[in-house]
Order: sequence, then C-alpha cells, then structure tokens
Amino acid sequence: MNEQIKKHWNNVYDSKEINVLGWYEERPIPSLKLLNKCNINKDEPVLDVGSGASTFIDSLIDERFTNIIVVDISEIVLNKLKKRLGKEKASLVNWIVDDITNPECINKLKDIALWHDRALLHFLVKEEQRQTYFSTLKNIVKKGGYVIIAAFSLEGARKCSGLDVKNYDSKMLEEDLGEEFRLIQAFNYDYHMPSGDIRPYIYTLFKREML
Repeated sequence: MNEQIKKHWNNVYDSKEINVLGWYEERPIPSLKLLNKCNINKDEPVLDVGSGASTFIDSLIDERFTNIIVVDISEIVLNKLKKRLGKEKASLVNWIVDDITNPECINKLKDIALWHDRALLHFLVKEEQRQTYFSTLKNIVKKGGYVIIAAFSLEGARKCSGLDVKNYDSKMLEEDLGEEFRLIQAFNYDYHMPSGDIRPYIYTLFKREML
C-alpha cells in the first residue's frame, strides 16, 4: 500500500466534514441514472471503488442491494461512512481498506456484477498505476458485468485536493478497457461543488461482452 497516498487521504478526510468536500454529492444522480441501465440482480456483487465521501452506498442500500462492497485507501473515511449509515445499515456492507494501485484484497474478489468508480481513476497519473487499475478490473468483473467510470473530462480540472489528475473522454476509456467492454452510454456532466464551483466530468457505462 502506498503509505504516502494513504496518509494524504486520511489527512483530507480527518480535517474536514464530508459534506463540504469538493467532490461531495448529496445524491449521486448521474451514477443512479447509469445504474438503472444495468441488468443485474440485487444479490449480485456491486463494488464501489475509491468510495470516499460517496452517497452511492446509501442509494444501493435503499434500493435493497444485498451484496455491496466498498473499497477505499482511507480507513478514516470508511469509518465516517459507517457512522453516517448507522450500525444496522453499515452491517449490510463489506468494508475493505485497500490500494487500487497495489491491491491486496480487491484482486481476490470475483464475479463482480458492477464496478462503480466516481472520481478515483483520474488520480492515477502514472502508467503503471493505471495498468494495475484496469488489470484488476478485468480480473474481477464477470462476463456480462457492468462498469461505471466517472472522471474529470478533458475540459475539467487539472488538479484536485492538491494532487495532479489525468483527464479523460469516452474514447480514452474505451481504449483502456479494450474491445471486450462495450460502451453503452457516455455523457458530459457539470458537477456543482458545495462551494458553488463547477467541475466538468465524463460519465461512462460499459458492459463486458459474453465472449
């Protein structure tokens, strides 16, 4: 695990309330829009990678998904999420502290029906980090499974939380995932930060073909 990055995110989440962070969404409407296009059963594994301050978990629980897996490098933010959800709802989630660039637990998962990533991938600026990310994804997402990736668009910010980022469009993500993954939908989305500033994102939904 990258201890420097872990320390960075632990400090970020320890120093501020979640609902004032620049990527906080009160309701993850774009992700839910794409989730509704995924033909998966409520008991199939759904993985939220780099969950951070996400309220996507709340929505999955409310929609009665029963096999929810949450991964983040920061145990501090996961503890905050557990506290927000409350003991009963938090017990419905499998919580994993792991580093997507050097995974010890994520790569042991299997038959993931949905990989959901909002605002993690664009922090992976090194080629070897991205290679590990996509190889892990391809190892654990099942055939017929879905991938939702939301990242800063080409018109988006060049830095976030003091870190450099890599910007994307749907073509770049198609190339990274390869021909085994079919693009179902892509759209640009202007996210309004709690501060009122706007961050342009690209949202994509892919399906792994039954090859």
